Amino acid sequence: MTSEAEAANRLMRLAKEIARHDRAYHDHDEPQISDAEYDALVRENRALEAQFPALVRADSPSQRLGAAPTSSLAKVAHAKPMLSLDNAFSDEEVAEFVARVRRFLSLATDAEVALTAEPKIDGLSCSLRYEDGVLVLAATRGDGSVGEDVTANVRTIADIPQVLSGAPAVLEVRGEVYMDKGDFAALNERQEAAGGKLFANPRNAAAGSLRQKDPSVTAVRPLRFFAHGWGELSEPLAATQSEAMARLARLGFPVSEMLVRVESIDAALAHYAAIEKARADLPFDIDGVVYKVDQLDWQERLGQVARSPRWALAHKFPAEQAETIIEAIDIQVGRTGKLTPVGRLKPVGVGGVIVANVTLHNRDEIERLGVRVGDRVRIQRAGDVIPQVVENLTRDEQRAPYVFPDRCPECQSEAVAEEGEVDVRCTGGLICPAQRLERLKHFVSRGAMDIDGLGEKSLAEFVDLGWLHGPADIYRLKAYRDELIGREGWKQVSVDKLLAAIEARKGFDPARFLFGLGVRHVGAVTAKDLMKAFGTVEALQAAATGDDAKTELSVVEGVGPVVAEALADFFHEPHNREQLTELLALAQPAAFVSTARATEWTGKTIVFTGTLETMSRDEAKAQAERLGARSAGSVSAKTDLVVAGPGAGSKLKKAAELGVRVATESEWAAIVASA
Repeated sequence: MTSEAEAANRLMRLAKEIARHDRAYHDHDEPQISDAEYDALVRENRALEAQFPALVRADSPSQRLGAAPTSSLAKVAHAKPMLSLDNAFSDEEVAEFVARVRRFLSLATDAEVALTAEPKIDGLSCSLRYEDGVLVLAATRGDGSVGEDVTANVRTIADIPQVLSGAPAVLEVRGEVYMDKGDFAALNERQEAAGGKLFANPRNAAAGSLRQKDPSVTAVRPLRFFAHGWGELSEPLAATQSEAMARLARLGFPVSEMLVRVESIDAALAHYAAIEKARADLPFDIDGVVYKVDQLDWQERLGQVARSPRWALAHKFPAEQAETIIEAIDIQVGRTGKLTPVGRLKPVGVGGVIVANVTLHNRDEIERLGVRVGDRVRIQRAGDVIPQVVENLTRDEQRAPYVFPDRCPECQSEAVAEEGEVDVRCTGGLICPAQRLERLKHFVSRGAMDIDGLGEKSLAEFVDLGWLHGPADIYRLKAYRDELIGREGWKQVSVDKLLAAIEARKGFDPARFLFGLGVRHVGAVTAKDLMKAFGTVEALQAAATGDDAKTELSVVEGVGPVVAEALADFFHEPHNREQLTELLALAQPAAFVSTARATEWTGKTIVFTGTLETMSRDEAKAQAERLGARSAGSVSAKTDLVVAGPGAGSKLKKAAELGVRVATESEWAAIVASA
């Protein structure tokens, strides 16, 4: 069973690895792993976050989409975010998806939930904006919020209409730009004959063709388009997903002929099986089937989580396997000092993708598999962990066992595993070069202080120069301005721009500041919850160093005993308090400001208890957050309202004892409606 410590470190690694693959896939059109491998990394991340919600990081793939575009194409903000989809890999997960929909909407367990089901095209997501029937803008997904303007290129794609008749005044059609298999093969033949770049697969070819600076290049590439949804609308297209897609088809957009409406899970799975059977014979690549709740008013109620709608699911096709040799085992040292073994593989193709590395997770996993250098292993492209070693095929062969190091390979400090943990960690702390740099990278990262221009290369340079020992030193870099201007690669403009970016992060978001400190188990979501509760880092420090610190911290929604203990330990360490005092004086983080709309309930604490009959608990909590209130899990003297449904027990009794206001579900609905 995974411990919180293991989960926190694995989530950190996953965030970095997935971000790297996002940049390769979305920004450079050169994926380093297969879609199935990528999906499995995201799947593992999602499972760990579901098990340990307090550990969700600001740089988690669940908090963002794709990668911010960095090409020379103009950037454009999406009127509505272009969301990604949650994935399923089994029939049981599809059934659970439908069950979640029923629970959220408070439907009967046997209530019909009609879905649409259609092939998931492996292409490049694109949004087409029409105003008064005229195509005015086409944009790639980018990071989901900001994409690239590819309007001129899209005008060369014959599948995409330039003018519409009978469309809403504002219509954003969303779909996939793709290249079919025959056209892809012909393109690569032409590229090879001309001595040009060969594309790895049709998706890469489509992405590279669409994102050309010169539209004339795109014009001679055989691109196609399938519509699968929409973004901003001036008026609804229809009452259901299936009717809306039929209307898009009538407007002239290509829509999959395999899109159907199904009224049961069995029918959905039967269509999945039919599409999978036809997969090899289709003229284009697909990697699964997408299900969407058909009723659009239900979609509206279901809403979304950070990066995915609650009303849609991608049912991916099964994993593929291959055999190869482990040629070496390297040890990587992470930000928290964890020693992670990485298997270097004899490169092997799995479903058209070359796999060269596999994470071995920890010392116990190596022992469980009996893995040694030279072993032949079976690897899998998808699953709970990717790339994943499924089996050691030569564990019975006589070969020297792999000895896990008891010293950090970076600083030679002792490496130990704490009692009850499987992770082996370097004890060197800030004297360890690996940890120092990783801690600094974390502090300046996009999810934390987001200091533009202070990347890994610059941080490493400043560490080597002795200018940076901890985060506080970042705010002292201005003392080295003249010396920095004289160094290779630095000019006055770039130096002043960097120093201005650092100054701009004074008085910044306290939740991101707290997250940037790298306190174990304090992810981005937990940091935000803590700042909602305490307002400032100083107030949190006072609570964490009080006589009843763990109790006071544990009552915060999303903060359990493990996080509370980690915070108490952090703030009780003299060197941490000294560094924090120094850093607070220099960075001066602001007080927390909620982004929820101001109402009479702003800042209030609400507890939901008992059975809610007209909505799910998740929907009720979402309503409270929109009112600026905080949903808590337990009743205390600081609770402002308890909403009690049938079956309310100890929480209702405690509310009565403390004199806390109690409301029924219908009274809560009236509060929401009038706010």
